[in-house]
Amino acid sequence: MFNKKDMFKVLVLVIVFTMALTACGTAASTATQAPAAPAATTAAAAEKPFGEASCAPNCTYKDMVMCFPQLGAESDWRTADTASFKDEAAKDGFQLVFSDAQQKQENQISAVRACIQQGVSVIALPPVVEDGWDAVLTEAHNAGIPVIVVDRTVSADPSLYVSHIGSDMELEGKRAAEEFNKKFPDGAKILELSGTTGSGAAVGRAKGFREALNSNIEIIDSQTGNFTRAEALPVMQAFLQKYKAGTDFQGIFIHNDDMGIGAIEALKAAGVNPGDLFIVSVDGTRGGFQAMVDGWFQADVECNPLLAPQVAEMALTIMNGGTVDANVLTNETVYYPENAAELLPTRTY
Repeated sequence: MFNKKDMFKVLVLVIVFTMALTACGTAASTATQAPAAPAATTAAAAEKPFGEASCAPNCTYKDMVMCFPQLGAESDWRTADTASFKDEAAKDGFQLVFSDAQQKQENQISAVRACIQQGVSVIALPPVVEDGWDAVLTEAHNAGIPVIVVDRTVSADPSLYVSHIGSDMELEGKRAAEEFNKKFPDGAKILELSGTTGSGAAVGRAKGFREALNSNIEIIDSQTGNFTRAEALPVMQAFLQKYKAGTDFQGIFIHNDDMGIGAIEALKAAGVNPGDLFIVSVDGTRGGFQAMVDGWFQADVECNPLLAPQVAEMALTIMNGGTVDANVLTNETVYYPENAAELLPTRTY
């Protein structure tokens, strides 16, 4: 029979043995749960550039389907712009999906959505107005279809479209203002015939004009003629009923040549003669050049409508996975009556 001393020794041995087993069990458990060495991984394939087509890098124009939802046919400028795209498609051999939105944004949005469903290669969008494009541009982006904003601008997130190709509308307004500053160093009162309300062209030209115009030249009234000669005519008639030409105002800034031509009709009917007022227009169309030759316009700020060659070249670059600039401007100038007669026969629009 064990005495107390022997029992104590046995108890110590049991405790030591138990601890040893527990330690071994823990070691075994730890070894079992240790993560395996990571398997060798291969680098993820580089994501292809947005808008790159399956034919890249050997896409040609014959592989291209370009959606062109033209905003309308409100002016000679717009007619020339449309002709530019149709001629370029015929020359290069790409398919042009053309539509005329009749200056209604909802028509353009519907046309863009139809093109997304069709799965076109690229969308060239000349927006009627700046706002309201985020939703449909997001749809195009989610469908992997690149959008090039053409001519006018949009206020949407720039990540939703690839590039903008067109004129610097603010610069055009500033160039027009410089002509008034030179003509009226001692100040004057002028009128403004504005383009479509909310359009990039009207917003930009008005902003640039006001920023550069001398403080002693006052814009006493501004109304939209919606970029058309038909709507500019009654607006000018209303101006002439309200203000006396040459007395209440000495000049007019007109946002495009077609409105200028409509204004000239009203001025003629009111007995105003060429040169009685200092008129500066924007576009540089044949109609604008003729107005300079006839003495009505004293300057015409160029806005080039022949954008299709640049747009088509950019679209093909995108399809082939190339990079393009986010904003591409056209080279433009200011024309004057002194050389208008000489240049008029060379104008293609």
